[in-house]
Amino acid sequence: MPEWLILILVTAGVCALVVAVTLLNQRRVPEDDDPSETPDVIEYMTMMIGVVYAIVLGLAIAGVWEARGAAQDGVRTEAQALHEVSERAAGYPAPVRDRIRADARAYADHMVSKEWQVMIDKGELTDRGATLLAELRRDVTDYTPRTEREWHIYQPLVDQVAAVDAARQARAQNAGPTMPRVVWLGLVVGAALVVGLLFTLQIRRTPRELAMSAMFCALMVFLLFLVWDFDAPFGRSVGDSADPFSDLFPS
Repeated sequence: MPEWLILILVTAGVCALVVAVTLLNQRRVPEDDDPSETPDVIEYMTMMIGVVYAIVLGLAIAGVWEARGAAQDGVRTEAQALHEVSERAAGYPAPVRDRIRADARAYADHMVSKEWQVMIDKGELTDRGATLLAELRRDVTDYTPRTEREWHIYQPLVDQVAAVDAARQARAQNAGPTMPRVVWLGLVVGAALVVGLLFTLQIRRTPRELAMSAMFCALMVFLLFLVWDFDAPFGRSVGDSADPFSDLFPS
């Protein structure tokens, strides 16, 4: 199911639930009830809880945003290093050059077609990807340079393969969700508490108050959805983060 459709359905469901609860609760309020009798302390508590929750929510959004940015930088580093290996191999003899480039392309193709989806679904990398990288490393290091030019190419190639390996290890460590479950529990419970506090302020059935309540709930759902979406450092689909490999190694 597309993410935008999930957001629309959840937002519509939460807003409809809040409006329905408000209308049902309003029927139980006696006609002589005076909403101005709400104690001032409730308003202060509502504002305090709202401010505290806003701070926590802001920190959560900043944390997952930073984690996604770092993950995307790692992907670009890995793809660029792999591309450098393929390009720098041009100075080698044709059989060695073609073998190294075939290894690099096989690794990139596996990343996009297989490993990325496994990483998104299970939070782990594939053994096949490690095998392909080992083959690339072996083909690079096993060749003994014969000329001075090849010696100048050899060490940068080895360094670039090491950079690919380091970026891959970092990707393996960042493959899972960023937010701990206890933080998610606090965010969800906090959102329910903040929305529930609306009813302590004695919302009426006027179109303006109902519209404001629905928009407030929609905002809460959108912010939580934002945290959920960014909580996957490499995105929710292959196209979200595998573009550096696709761009540098077009099929």
